[in-house]
Amino acid sequence: MKLWDKGLPTDQKIDMFTVGNDRQLDLVIARYDIKATLAHAKMLHKIKLLSDDDITAIEKELEVLSQQVEDGTFIIEDQFEDVHSKIEFELTKKIGDAGKRIHTARSRNDQVLVAMHLYLKDELLLIKSQVKELSENLISSAAEHKDVLLPGYTHLQIAMPSSFGLWFSAYAESFVDDLYFVNAALKVVDQNPLGSAAGYGSSFPIDREFTTKELGFETLKYNVVAAQMSRGKSEKSTAFAMSSVAGTLSKLAMDVCLYMSQNFNFMSIPSELTTGSSIMPHKKNPDVFELIRGKCNKIQALPYELSLLTNNLPSGYHRDLQLLKEGIVPAIQDLKASLEMAIYALKSVTVNTTILEDDKYDYLFSVDTLNELVMQGMSFRDAYVKIGLDIEKGTYKPEKNTKHSHIGSINNLYLNKIKEKLSFI
Repeated sequence: MKLWDKGLPTDQKIDMFTVGNDRQLDLVIARYDIKATLAHAKMLHKIKLLSDDDITAIEKELEVLSQQVEDGTFIIEDQFEDVHSKIEFELTKKIGDAGKRIHTARSRNDQVLVAMHLYLKDELLLIKSQVKELSENLISSAAEHKDVLLPGYTHLQIAMPSSFGLWFSAYAESFVDDLYFVNAALKVVDQNPLGSAAGYGSSFPIDREFTTKELGFETLKYNVVAAQMSRGKSEKSTAFAMSSVAGTLSKLAMDVCLYMSQNFNFMSIPSELTTGSSIMPHKKNPDVFELIRGKCNKIQALPYELSLLTNNLPSGYHRDLQLLKEGIVPAIQDLKASLEMAIYALKSVTVNTTILEDDKYDYLFSVDTLNELVMQGMSFRDAYVKIGLDIEKGTYKPEKNTKHSHIGSINNLYLNKIKEKLSFI
C-alpha cells in the first residue's frame, strides 16, 4: 500500500529502489507518527471534519498501535511503502471510513517532517542528559583527584605540570560548549511543521496552533514553505551538535587509550572492562575506548554527508531527502551508546598517584624555577636563558618543593564555576 496509490501499477524494480530501507528506519519514528496522527485527528475533530464517533474510534485504535510499538510487535510488512501507509491501513481496516479521513489536510511530507522533528527533539534531549551526566561525573573525579599531578604535553613532548583535576574538569567544561550546540539544535527542531502539507499549506480551515500545543512544540513553523525546507536543515543542525559532542568524546577516548598504555601508565581500568589478544596472553586492550573514538570520528563526518545530500536542492520536496534518515538515525544510536559506555567505564578509572616520581619528568618544573628567579628580581629573559643553558649543560636540578606549586592545579572555586555553567544549560 502507498499513500499516493491511484490504482496504477509500479515497476517492481522501481518500487524496491525507491523504498530502500525505509521500512526498517521507519520503525524508529513509528511512535512519533502515531502521536502526530492523533494530534492531527483531534484538530480535524475540532474543526468538524471528523465526527465524535470518528475521533473516539481513531483514538482507540491509535492506542492499540502505540502499545504494539512499545511492545516491539509493530512491524511494517513489504506490502507497505512506509510507516505512514501501514498506520493508515490499520486504521481503515479496523474502523473503516474514519481511517480514510485521517489524511485530510495532510501530506506524507509533513507526516515525515513532524515525526522527524519529534524524534530529533527527544533524541537531543536524551543526548543532552547523557552529556550532563558524564560532565558531572568528570567534575566529581576532578575534585577527588585535583591534587594528583601528571605531566602535560605539547607536541607530544614533556611540557609543564598538569593534574588529574585539570584533565577531568577540562573535558567537563568542553562538554558545556558542546551542549550550547545541542541547545541550538533543539531550538531548530522544536518547531511544529504539521499543517504545511506538501509544502504549500492546505485550503482546509486547519488549526496549527492547536497541533503545536498538542504535540508539545515550543512554537510552529509559520511559513509552510519554510516548514518544508526544514527537512534536511533539522537533521543537519542535529548532526552539527552531535559532531561537537563526538569531537570532545573522541579526544577524551584517545587520551584514555594513550594514558593506559604501559609507556605512559597514567591510569588503568579494571580487567573486566578490557579485551584480550588471540595470540598474546598478556594483553589488556582498551577496546571500548577505541570503539568510542572510532564511532565518534565517523559521527564527525555526518554534517558533511548531510550537506552533500541537500546543498544544491531548491525549495520544495525532493526524494533525495529520504536518504537523510540513513545517516542520522544510526549516528544517533552510536552517539548514545558511546556516551553510555563512557559514563560506565570512566567511573572505574584508577589514577596513578606517583607518575612524577620518574626523573624524566623533572624538566616539567623548569618554568616554576624560572618564575622563582623572576620573583627574586631577575628579568624574565635572563632567567629563561639561564635555565635553558642549565638544562643543556645537565646542571639543572629542580627544587622538589616546586612539585607542590600552584602550577597544574585547579581550585574548588573554578570547579564550582564549571558546575554552575553546567547547571544553567
